[in-house]
Amino acid sequence: MPRRTATMLASTLVFIALLCAGVFFKVPYAEMSPGPTVNTLGSAGGEPVLQISGRETFPTTGHLNMTTVRVTGADYRMNLFEAMYGWIAHDSVVVPHETLYPDGKTEEQSTQENAEEFSQSQESAKVAALRELDIPVKSRVVVATVVKGSPAEGELHAGDVIRAVDDVRIEEPGDVAEQVVERKPGEPVVFTIVPAKEAAAAEKAGREPKTTQKVTVRTVKAEDDDRAIVGIQAGTDHTFPFTIDIHLADVGGPSAGLMFSLGIVDKLTPGDLTGGKFVAGTGTIDDAGKVGPIGGIEMKLVGARKAGAEYFLTPSANCASAASDIPDGLNLVKVDTIDDAKRSLEKIRKGDTAGLPACTTG
Repeated sequence: MPRRTATMLASTLVFIALLCAGVFFKVPYAEMSPGPTVNTLGSAGGEPVLQISGRETFPTTGHLNMTTVRVTGADYRMNLFEAMYGWIAHDSVVVPHETLYPDGKTEEQSTQENAEEFSQSQESAKVAALRELDIPVKSRVVVATVVKGSPAEGELHAGDVIRAVDDVRIEEPGDVAEQVVERKPGEPVVFTIVPAKEAAAAEKAGREPKTTQKVTVRTVKAEDDDRAIVGIQAGTDHTFPFTIDIHLADVGGPSAGLMFSLGIVDKLTPGDLTGGKFVAGTGTIDDAGKVGPIGGIEMKLVGARKAGAEYFLTPSANCASAASDIPDGLNLVKVDTIDDAKRSLEKIRKGDTAGLPACTTG
């Protein structure tokens, strides 16, 4: 066989071997890419994203888009070629698999967690929006979850309103743990509660609950230290003066909170927040209106710009990362609170964009 032919054959075989290795060799990485972006002032799936009844609403214009990130599933294993392409592509990010699914978390567990976070973000968005508009919202501390097999199982139930612990009035969810850890493991704790059914019936009837109960729960030692625990997670439940429904399927996580809250504010106030401009953004939000950081900011910027956004409301904690690679034509606006966002939207509406708080890499 001529040397040239042999060399070409050997090269071809090596190429085929490398190709097979690239296709069949799995690597411990996952991919993030831009997901759908949805206007909170508009519709999705044939119905309005924000539906408000029992209160006057006003016409809106422009966009206040929430943004998302697509990720590969927990069971999907990228091959070497896919990972290499993701590393060089501008519109995707390859990260270690454990970054998205730590401690062997399954896709089902991740989906459930994201759904719970999404539900909580909607609740906080409603509270933050109404408080920003000085509309009263009633709050109460409740049993959010009960750990299976814990002393609280069968004694306390999700939805029970916690009025006091050992006769100390409870104002915030953190107050519950503060009172429980005062006990030594094995000692009892007395909860003064309104049972979940009574609380729900009272809320539906628009009255204060009439029945309270004292429930004694034995404490046990926590697994990781010597704290006394009973096996519940306390949370906050709210009563709104009118109905606000958020309809958006196949979305999870807490990062749409800021944009939901701004959409609610826009619909409940005359005029419009954007002046017809295309504004997108992201960020968690708590009941007090504070904006928190999120993951996948780079992909959300790409998705927002592809959808047509000119301005992107960016949590201050994400600013440095976001500013390192800004899509052409997109202006980053730094926000820490819902009030910050409203002030920046006013500047955008008036065309006073030179004064917008910008993100920098420093």
